[in-house]
Amino acid sequence: MPFVFQSCQRCAVAAILLLALNGWHPAGGNEVPRVAVFDFELIDTSLEGETSGQRPDEQQRLRLISDLLRQKLSESGRYVVLDQEAVADRVADAGYLHGCNGCEASIALDLGADLAIIGTVQKVSNLILNINIYMSDAASGKRLRAMSADIRGNTDTSWSRGLSYLVRNRLLKD
Repeated sequence: MPFVFQSCQRCAVAAILLLALNGWHPAGGNEVPRVAVFDFELIDTSLEGETSGQRPDEQQRLRLISDLLRQKLSESGRYVVLDQEAVADRVADAGYLHGCNGCEASIALDLGADLAIIGTVQKVSNLILNINIYMSDAASGKRLRAMSADIRGNTDTSWSRGLSYLVRNRLLKD
């Protein structure tokens, strides 16, 4: 009987070693994280929006930097950026994701994402703006990273440069 027990122990140890050597990790530790990158949202504290309404050029810039973030993350090879078509209605129903108390994580999880990214552009004035990116764990909703860049100028170029700075120097700097 001792021989059978020792053989089973050896088999178990061999199996564990084989799994470890073949790169098995719990919860897909070596896999490229899947990320849901939601569209940026504008927080207009300049009061211009309140008096004049939404500006089409700013709405276009929100789409510009949202697409740019997805492109840069995808091109980095460090993330798989997921299409959000399947949850478009849920995102619309949530209103502003930056104010939905973490609902972006559950929406991302339903997509099969590991991570959720939301972003805001806070407009202090037509000259002073702030770009913010927030990354959360989709399973737990825990905020993993937050980053911010102040920009000067309300132009396509300034918004794109601000976003590129955050991606290069914060999000992908590891």
